[in-house]
Amino acid sequence: MAQDKAHIPVLIDAILKHCAPIDGVWLDGTFGAGGYTRALLDAGADKVIGVDRDPLAFEMAASWVEGYGRRIEMVQGVFSRMDEYASDLDGVVLDLGVSSMQLDLAERGFSFLRDGPLDMRMSQDGLSAEDIVNQATAEELADILFHYGEERASRRIARAIVREREIDRITSTLRLAEIVEGCLPRSKPGQSHPATRSFQGLRIAVNDEYGELFRGMMAAERALKPGGLLAVVTFHSIEDRMVKRFMQARAGRTGNVNRYAPETEREAPAFELITRKAVGPEDDELEINPRSRSAKLRVARRTDAEPGRVDEKQIGMPTLGGRR
Repeated sequence: MAQDKAHIPVLIDAILKHCAPIDGVWLDGTFGAGGYTRALLDAGADKVIGVDRDPLAFEMAASWVEGYGRRIEMVQGVFSRMDEYASDLDGVVLDLGVSSMQLDLAERGFSFLRDGPLDMRMSQDGLSAEDIVNQATAEELADILFHYGEERASRRIARAIVREREIDRITSTLRLAEIVEGCLPRSKPGQSHPATRSFQGLRIAVNDEYGELFRGMMAAERALKPGGLLAVVTFHSIEDRMVKRFMQARAGRTGNVNRYAPETEREAPAFELITRKAVGPEDDELEINPRSRSAKLRVARRTDAEPGRVDEKQIGMPTLGGRR
């Protein structure tokens, strides 16, 4: 079945190359528009379990999913619980961040380029971006924008948000974008929109994306069979750092922090690295799909070692309240 022209799975050729041969049972933890699931099935996977927290994903798939019959199993949930949905998997693929279908719908509130309600909830329930923007303290907002959005002007923007919401509640994406723009120099041609980092930080906070990634990688370690593959596509430096450090730590590649400390017994490596460095898009993909510009792929293969654990600090997961 042909892929929808509106949705191009990022780095799919690289995934199929580094994970070949594609067979057995895979879990697509970020189903979205179904691009990875269909590519895996067409490449030879016996079955793909498609997981997404957004109910819209399954509504949109209704027109084509039946064509694959029992080769697709749909699960509405979060990929951090994948080991509750499946075990002995041959592969897991995760495409992090917001999906194209969410960005394209103004009513979902993810985009600063379209006027819509300030929502950003992938699951369509729980606290929204509007709730956080209008209820958090200036200090809490600054921490979100700085740690999750890497926005250097976080304090200035947070103060402006608090000042503006006292005049009138902030409920729309364009109003928030205008507030952020008013705090920053005008962007030059070729630069990203001034509100990019702030919207990223809020979206990550609303959906607990770093917590999901942290728990999801450990869940993948538990769900994969020996020889199973974990492929993760990231879109910004913090996500890539977390994935890189997780895979290195679980592959036993971190080494001793202090060479003078006594040697401690090491766990058997739970993964071996397939990609030593992050894999980016080729020129032809960049031309067809500009969204792939910042994408990076990392792949690791599960060993037969018992599942273990890492902590948030070990993989560089940002936590709020750490900047003073």
